[in-house]
Amino acid sequence: MDKMLYVSMTGAKENTLAMRAHANNLANVSTTGFKRDFEQARSMPVFGDHFPARVYAMSERPGTDFTAGTLQETGNDLDVAVEGQGWVAVQAADGSEAYVRTAAMQIDALGILRTGSGLPVLGNGGPIAVPPEQKVEIGADGTISIRALGEAPNVMAEVDRIKLVNPDPSTLEKGLDGMIRVKDQTEPLAPDANVRVVSGFLEASNVNAVEEMTAILSLSRQFELHVKMMRTAEEDATAAARVLQSS
Repeated sequence: MDKMLYVSMTGAKENTLAMRAHANNLANVSTTGFKRDFEQARSMPVFGDHFPARVYAMSERPGTDFTAGTLQETGNDLDVAVEGQGWVAVQAADGSEAYVRTAAMQIDALGILRTGSGLPVLGNGGPIAVPPEQKVEIGADGTISIRALGEAPNVMAEVDRIKLVNPDPSTLEKGLDGMIRVKDQTEPLAPDANVRVVSGFLEASNVNAVEEMTAILSLSRQFELHVKMMRTAEEDATAAARVLQSS
């Protein structure tokens, strides 16, 4: 009975962890640039004073889905999204280099170009600083041009270029802070001139709400079955105890 209770208990626990992963995906269905996490169950044998004939399922997150989401037009010149393959380099909160697919950028009071979450956008020589300007334009190759204060409408000056990279997707991983980085990265990636961005657009989340909801409902049903098994184990234990008492 104890072994049956253990297997059903671990199954219910792993179902809860799996539902948490899908619930996080579903909660970010409207988050621009969000990449959904995969979830899978793996059969694990139960070792002990017997042959490992019993198995239980262990939920795990084997990776992240890096497929591109749809592009949504915003009309804001500082909103950019990568068109095709590639990433925009930003400086994470810990100072490391991280990567995003889209950014609703803004210029802070010190002139630093930042993402909507406040991370500095990296250029040729580090975080991009934008002088006082009337207008900002971002080219397809990431070039940032401005019309300085007091200049004529046709006078544009190039100030920097957004660092665009194109690493192998198999080398990328999502950290605990939600940022995308290269596994075991020791040196910053070199810029890739072939990566293109489009201004005035943001990339939507690649989460499929219907798929995530269906997975949550299926896992909920499995959780109920595990709870039923635990109740059956308790009833069997109670019945066995009565038999021993009567004898």
